[in-house]
Amino acid sequence: MDKAVGAGCCPACPTGVQAYRRTGVPGRLSEVDSVKHWRALIVLGTAQFLMVLDTSVMNVSISRLVEDFDTEVTAIQAVITLYALVMAAFMIIGGRLGDIFGRRRMFLLGLVVYGVGSALTAVAPTLGVLTLGWSVIEGLGAAMVLPAMAALVAESYRGRDRAVAYAVIGGLAGAGIAVGPLLGGWVTTYLTWRLVFAGEVVVVVAVLLCRRVIATPVRTGPPPRLDGVGAVLSAAGLGLGVLGVLQSSTWGWVQPRNPPFTVFGFAPTLFVVGAGVAVLAVFRSWERRRDSRGADPLVHLSLLGRPVLRSGLLTLLSQNLILLGLFFTIPLYLQVVQGFDAFQTGLRLLPVSVTMLVTSLSASPLGRVWGPRRVVRLALIILAAAIVWLLATIDPVIDDAQFAGAMALLGVGVGLLASQLGNVIQSGVGEEERSEAGGLQFTAQNLGSALGTALIGSILIGALAHAFTTQVADDPRLSEEARTQVGVSLEAGVTFVSTEQVRSAAGRAGLPPSEVDAVADSYASAQLAGLKAAILATGGIALASLLVTPHLPTARDSRPRQPNAGDPAEVTGPTR
Repeated sequence: MDKAVGAGCCPACPTGVQAYRRTGVPGRLSEVDSVKHWRALIVLGTAQFLMVLDTSVMNVSISRLVEDFDTEVTAIQAVITLYALVMAAFMIIGGRLGDIFGRRRMFLLGLVVYGVGSALTAVAPTLGVLTLGWSVIEGLGAAMVLPAMAALVAESYRGRDRAVAYAVIGGLAGAGIAVGPLLGGWVTTYLTWRLVFAGEVVVVVAVLLCRRVIATPVRTGPPPRLDGVGAVLSAAGLGLGVLGVLQSSTWGWVQPRNPPFTVFGFAPTLFVVGAGVAVLAVFRSWERRRDSRGADPLVHLSLLGRPVLRSGLLTLLSQNLILLGLFFTIPLYLQVVQGFDAFQTGLRLLPVSVTMLVTSLSASPLGRVWGPRRVVRLALIILAAAIVWLLATIDPVIDDAQFAGAMALLGVGVGLLASQLGNVIQSGVGEEERSEAGGLQFTAQNLGSALGTALIGSILIGALAHAFTTQVADDPRLSEEARTQVGVSLEAGVTFVSTEQVRSAAGRAGLPPSEVDAVADSYASAQLAGLKAAILATGGIALASLLVTPHLPTARDSRPRQPNAGDPAEVTGPTR
């Protein structure tokens, strides 16, 4: 177990325990010390802000990226998904490396790796270099930073201060989502998206210069050993599973659409996903075997047997699946269907970002009054209501007022979740389990992000293809020859493009003007049908997520325990 040396972030910056000694109240500080007390949180939170910022920038820059790299939406979808996938696949490994080499050291090293990836992304000449710099190198850096950050926050703060700290971390994530669309949209529209990543390098350097405010933990026991076999199995299993879901929009789920190969005449998607599940089953067996022999596993899977922790992780996965699925789908609606540029898109995403930030920062006390379980359930119901409202706004001509209201309500729901889940997860484990819990926490978060982009993107493309096929078959303005040509094009794969591109393609195919208009109209209707199907799926996930909440702490579980010798109170709930 690691224990922070000295005061919270430096000798002049007290931890919650030292604050108790000075004021007699756990987690409370004098006004003189309060600013110094939170310096470590500012530095650690900046890292969280940074990790979220460029994802939201990428989401509003999709159209420009497609144009700059002369590619398709599905290719950019793959780049965005791969970033989250790399983080999800290596997050548990990153948490374990923090236990082995030290959490502070891993946090700082991860920032260096992340900065290198940002620099490479800023100058990327091709889509392949962009993928290497952003999806791979930045993803690996984030996998080193985030579990260490979660553990360092827990080590630096106690009791109510810890709950506030995790609410602030959630709020800064909301701030990244708030600033990303607007800043990224403005820079992308009037300058270039590359400047955002160049700016990230500057922020990384600034954080590294402030490293002294982060406490250096002291190891109280021998470091664990890295389970190399477990690391390979976990990364491979998660990677295969998400890869299958991601490629489903291109390969098809059962009926082959445009796959590189088939398996017994079927699309390979389900076989790849099944292979991922099988590898994860082998990983589970391997970890239990090592644990039973007294060897260090990659992660103690017994942690997942704790109801509070398991419910928190599953809810966090659902939160990010919903949020990233919507943040992939909605910019396509705004940019491709409505024709807005990146800055105009960022402005229309601002309501969700602002309400998410405000709610996550202000709703932390609700967990002590109502209990995290009730707050999370309320949040999921609000999310479902916001998604229904959002569905009503998906029309050929956008109603800005209705759209803004739906997005603002969506931000309230996500903000309520963010205000509770970080503290619930970290308070469900002991001090020596912080890094493992952090690894699991950000694995769930980024697995949700990867699945959100991949699964919701797959539903969008699948629904688009089905609706377009139906529209073309039922349109009396189209000749049999035109229907055949559209069918051949669909067999080669469908992507989400503007109706003008479809109109141009139909004209180049030699269709008469009346049939060109008919094909374009059919595709426009199919676009809206695909978008609504994808958004509706996120609403179903929000309601289904209520099923994983029964083991979250109640108001009674969240009441402070009687402290022993200044031991601060925490949100706990049953652990077994």
